[in-house]
Amino acid sequence: MKKIDLKHGSFLKEMVATTSNLYRLGWDERNGGNISYLLTEEEVRPFLDVNHVIRQIPMIFDASQLIGKYFIVTGSGKYFKNVADDPAANLGVVRVANDGKTLDLLWGLENGAVPTSELPSHFMSHIARLEVDPENRIIMHNHASHLLAMTFTHDLDEKAFTRTLWQMCTECLVVFPEGVSIIPWLVPGTNEIGEATAAKMKETRLVMWPQHGVYGAGKDMDEVFGLIETAEKAAQVYTYVQAQGGVKQTISDENLWKLADAFGVAPRVGYLEEK
Repeated sequence: MKKIDLKHGSFLKEMVATTSNLYRLGWDERNGGNISYLLTEEEVRPFLDVNHVIRQIPMIFDASQLIGKYFIVTGSGKYFKNVADDPAANLGVVRVANDGKTLDLLWGLENGAVPTSELPSHFMSHIARLEVDPENRIIMHNHASHLLAMTFTHDLDEKAFTRTLWQMCTECLVVFPEGVSIIPWLVPGTNEIGEATAAKMKETRLVMWPQHGVYGAGKDMDEVFGLIETAEKAAQVYTYVQAQGGVKQTISDENLWKLADAFGVAPRVGYLEEK
């Protein structure tokens, strides 16, 4: 079967649009931030010969639970601002090889490029999310500015952090009723930070990396982008509120319960005062 140019693939278009938008928003400066998108073989086959491996790339993580899975990922050291002009140099389609510790490169990552250094963290989070949500496909990391700033000024208590975001924008409780998780500061690109993030991903789709950024997960690109976008908007409002002299009134727990009932969501147990 004749292969279609990958530029016509919806998954590539999504990656290009999202990386461009993240750079436009200032959440992915320089080579900051990374995305991995779980693909099906049916999505890949119209564009690529899955039997043609360009080269193999070793990993520092055993991803045996993902053997045979396909991903489109951002490259290490690559700037999101350049993705639209040259996707093949900045992105790659890879498959986890049979040993679980090697990637088969099927497209992209030209000139010897490799996937993001955060790929072990991404894979650990994919594994964790798939255990609780078999439809999970996206892991996204960026440096959303106001959320990042909050990790310097707000108590790093998950309940308190979550409640503040819920109280800043009515939409927040509806969008992330399970709340936001927070890990300690850890060196990025290590298995240690990946393991800590993955453990939290079993409970929430948003994980804060203090003084660094945020990890988000979900079923598709719009869900994950919207998830982070909503939390970031709440953090921005919090920043304005603090600059204006602090909170004088906000959404009460009683009203948050009414909101939860109206939209059919279940707030994380213990995060709101009982009705």
